[in-house]
Amino acid sequence: MSLFPKLLTWVKTVFGQGPRTRQVTRLSSANGGPVDASGRPVDVVTEEVVLKGPLKEKHRRLVKRDPRLLPKPPRKSHWEKRKKVMSAEEANRLFSGTLRTRNRNLRDLLPDEAQLERYGLPVWRSEQDVATALGITVRQLRHFSVHRQRDRVSHYVTFALPKRSGGQRLIHAPKKGLKAVQRKLLSLLVEKLPVSPLAHGFVKGRSVRTGAEGHVGKAVVLRVDLKDFFPSVSYARVRGLLIALGYGYPVAATLAVLMTESERQPVEVDGQVFFVPIGPRVCVQGAPTSPGLCNAVVLRMDRRLAGLARKHGFTYSRYADDLSFSGPEQKTAEKLRALAGKIIAEEGFQVNAPKTRLQRRGGRQTVTGVTVNQVLGLSRKERRKMRAMIHQEASRPADAENSARIDGKLAYLSMLNPRQAEALRTRRKGRTR
Repeated sequence: MSLFPKLLTWVKTVFGQGPRTRQVTRLSSANGGPVDASGRPVDVVTEEVVLKGPLKEKHRRLVKRDPRLLPKPPRKSHWEKRKKVMSAEEANRLFSGTLRTRNRNLRDLLPDEAQLERYGLPVWRSEQDVATALGITVRQLRHFSVHRQRDRVSHYVTFALPKRSGGQRLIHAPKKGLKAVQRKLLSLLVEKLPVSPLAHGFVKGRSVRTGAEGHVGKAVVLRVDLKDFFPSVSYARVRGLLIALGYGYPVAATLAVLMTESERQPVEVDGQVFFVPIGPRVCVQGAPTSPGLCNAVVLRMDRRLAGLARKHGFTYSRYADDLSFSGPEQKTAEKLRALAGKIIAEEGFQVNAPKTRLQRRGGRQTVTGVTVNQVLGLSRKERRKMRAMIHQEASRPADAENSARIDGKLAYLSMLNPRQAEALRTRRKGRTR
């Protein structure tokens, strides 16, 4: 009797909890099907297994499994040959190291087209669909979406930039070919991913102004910084996000490889230089797709933190890795900092404690570099610097570069506070006459 629960669990895991429906599909070489020895397409009838159960509890994404990868019935005799269900090329790709996974519940997932349509995402059923949408061949797609343990050519140029707080920030800039692919993915896919309305960084129509204006005139402003924001979003998290949104496993894994990279170390072996990964694949700073992916991955964290802030009478917003809370009481802000830290840790991120700030009304309060004490704008110190620049511009020979710098600062201030910018423009006109 003890074996029955285990058998029942296995049946539910593999075949789902609802009845199956059959949908016959014919694959040809035009859409990724197999070909015979002479190169002619061979039609293969496959059965799409549609299950009524969701992928996770309370999720709308249905489980649809590829029957070619499900357990097969035993052969009637030792001499019976099994039918060929996929081409050798497709099998080599599906079971390659790049797409390999230990989770059998993910490996055979097919796309849920209804889920993709709900989110307004492109319906890509196979790598061929992805390659066609990107304007490249399947061979070129796989060239960019293969994770190799040693690669002769790196698809990224890596360099370090100094941080204002000390240390260095590692930048991975994709090379021309991969960068073109990622930019197309940005417009076709990443910009359509669901993002919280409280995320103001890297979102069209939002800026530092929209992120800061909700915190103006508050008694207390709490700023929390996330440590290693982009590297905390791993390949597995990106793949899981795409699967939850409706994509099948092969497509989700391919897209996740395209948009992530490992830190690599050049190693010379027998006169040949190889680039060897020394860490996991993550969203890297420098890739066009990384900001949008990170915004989508932290959607649940944004919702949890917004609910926590609302419960305590606070306002919440996020600009990239900079989280801001504002409200009426310092005591509540201290409690909020501890509770927010727990949520952030549960969501797989880490608080950068040295950059966490609790700002009171008596001092300077800033959100993403914007002063929010009484009105939105720049601090008196920053405006005094701009007045000094205007004074020096009038008393020195004409300098086009310096004038352009002042124009840029005035345009930025005009976005934040047109009144403050107009006062400086009037002063500049009087000086330059």
